[in-house]
Amino acid sequence: MEESFRIEHDSMGEVRVPADKYWAAQTERSRNNFKIGVGIETMPAEIIKAFGILKGAAAMANRKLRPEKMTEEKYAAIAEAAREVAEGKLMEHFPLVVWQTGSGTQSNMNANEVIANRGNEIAGAKLLHPNDDVNMSQSSNDTYPTAMHIAAVLILEDRVIPAVQQLVSTFKRLEKENEGIVKSGRTHLQDATPITFSQEISGWRSSLERDIELINASLPALKKLALGGTAVGTGLNAPAGFDTEVAAAVSELTGKDFETAENKFHALTSKDEIVFAHGALKALAADMMKIANDVRWLASGPRDGLGEINIPENEPGSSIMPGKVNPTQCEQVTMVAVQVMGNDTAVGIGASQGNFELNVFMPVTAYNFLQSARLLAESIISFDLNCAVGITANREKMHHNLHNSLMLVTALNPYIGYENAAKTAKLAFKENISLKEACLKLGFLTEEKFDEVFKPESMV
Repeated sequence: MEESFRIEHDSMGEVRVPADKYWAAQTERSRNNFKIGVGIETMPAEIIKAFGILKGAAAMANRKLRPEKMTEEKYAAIAEAAREVAEGKLMEHFPLVVWQTGSGTQSNMNANEVIANRGNEIAGAKLLHPNDDVNMSQSSNDTYPTAMHIAAVLILEDRVIPAVQQLVSTFKRLEKENEGIVKSGRTHLQDATPITFSQEISGWRSSLERDIELINASLPALKKLALGGTAVGTGLNAPAGFDTEVAAAVSELTGKDFETAENKFHALTSKDEIVFAHGALKALAADMMKIANDVRWLASGPRDGLGEINIPENEPGSSIMPGKVNPTQCEQVTMVAVQVMGNDTAVGIGASQGNFELNVFMPVTAYNFLQSARLLAESIISFDLNCAVGITANREKMHHNLHNSLMLVTALNPYIGYENAAKTAKLAFKENISLKEACLKLGFLTEEKFDEVFKPESMV
């Protein structure tokens, strides 16, 4: 079936556009000029939804400040179309890829065109112009950084933090269930002094709680919006007070406390808030890497590894070795962590490219930031549901490893001194005998005194 087209025009002339799509000339030009990563690396859905929010907010502010231009009829049409964009109902009309102009101009125009055409359809008349009405009092240069901040706040508050809190709750439960179980600690991948399993879990839990604090610390700066700066930060063509009104409107539409950025020249060219927030995501990724590695090491075996914990068996682990089960949830977490750490480099380099009055690496910065946040949220939930909730202690193996540890000799330091304790441990290892046998053989303590002072369970 042959595709049908309609003719749209912009300042450069006429363009053929698919008849069943709401976009218009400028979106179509970008679609044809940037055939890079098509269908794979399109503009993130979070950015498109954020554009719906900010376009609706801008219409609200313009209705209040420019009622002669933003009539009630125009406002109603824009508001309804923008709401549909914000709710993700018109995603098929946003075809553009990340690899476009560094200011995101084409995606801003994509939003303007879709909202204008959908708004006209709602109104039943040729009422809205993409630039004159939907883009009123705005520029791509202040809308794209605003969309970045809105999208970042929403994904951090509504997806990442709840995911981490879910895993924190699981670890709190595991702490209570495993109180009093003493096991060998390990440093440098070597035996160390004893620790309780609940203490070990509390380290995981506390790391995640700190990560939440770090993410929360990044949110106030992200809630400062560039909208109102227009082309270069001066606010040209925006009415007085537009910046504060539109920030209040964004707050109303999202239920979040956004406010206008104090300095629009900074807001347009600097992406330090995104860098700072992604640093918190990288910290979370680093902690998740550590936790996942701990879990898979502790679960290693089942017979030739540490084998101190049991984790759920979710799927066969080998196409050739029958009965093998692998720590697959740990592995997905560590791969996600690697991706986030790589994204942090892209975010940092992208943010460094603020030339004069505008950063021109915004789409790639947003793409990497949002991928990190999305991957972490989904990865953590998957790890929690398919692994963490089912962790159980192998008490027998923990007890065996604890009493087989040479580092229990540390308890003897106050009685025989560091050097004699070291001799005891080395002899026990060399002759494959117990610490007690080594200590008695060397004559450092009597059997009665050794039994009195050597109590591994009290060393925690």
